[in-house]
Amino acid sequence: MTESADIAARIAEMGRELGPQVLQALGALYADQQDALAEAVPVSVQDVAYGPHERHRLDLYKPQGKASAPILVFVHGGGFLKGDKGDNGSLANTNIGRITARAGFLGVVINYRLAPDHVWPAGAEDVAAVVAWLKANAADHGGDPARVILCGTSAGAVHVSGYVKHVGCAQAEADVRGLILLSGLYGYTPPDARDALYTGDAALYPRRWTKDALVQVRLPIMACCAQFDPVRFQTEWVGLMNDRLLHQRSLPTGGVVRGHNHYSITMHIGGDDRRLEQEMIAFAAQICGG
Repeated sequence: MTESADIAARIAEMGRELGPQVLQALGALYADQQDALAEAVPVSVQDVAYGPHERHRLDLYKPQGKASAPILVFVHGGGFLKGDKGDNGSLANTNIGRITARAGFLGVVINYRLAPDHVWPAGAEDVAAVVAWLKANAADHGGDPARVILCGTSAGAVHVSGYVKHVGCAQAEADVRGLILLSGLYGYTPPDARDALYTGDAALYPRRWTKDALVQVRLPIMACCAQFDPVRFQTEWVGLMNDRLLHQRSLPTGGVVRGHNHYSITMHIGGDDRRLEQEMIAFAAQICGG
């Protein structure tokens, strides 16, 4: 099923614009769909500590009647400065955990430390800490720590790809099965001022961004951008797809998510438009064995 004509038209009117007013408008558009999803698939365990910082917290969404389930970890966006795993007064980002559990996976939705107080490579370190926590604890919650997929959107995609660079390709290949990267930044375009709050001085940009690690790592990758993403994010997606093709002789799974923008690419998931949800679950099931 695709998006309703009314919602599709509203998103098209928003164009490539970013900002709180767009987030608010999208929240209103998807409120009924996300409320229904939350009622159907409640959170299982909230605010589990995976590290010492107050932001080192994760929520678990357990599939019904399934033991040793594959695991999908979701890392939210927020421009390095904000964002939350939700389900403490907000449904934002909880939808990924819910659809994951509905599909038979253990869903893990995390918070991580934020800039400007916590700078590069804090986000990558936090993703690595989540992977380590899962290796030690996932079995106690019905998850299989040998079958982990990492998924991130926007800044979250930066941190997921940063994890690969931080731990190294060999370790990433040993600890996770694949990556889902939605509207991320990998180092194909020049930095902007907002990036510097996390990555530091622009002179450091080439050494701190992740395109080289993503090209080299022998993990399956699903990479998407949105039809109405800002051109920068689309350029990043094209660069990653092209480099993976040139260096590994195969294109990543994924594509352009039509009818959506930088925010709705994840905000719509779990609602009436099932296209991206189905692609993500099919990708995860294929590399995790269902």
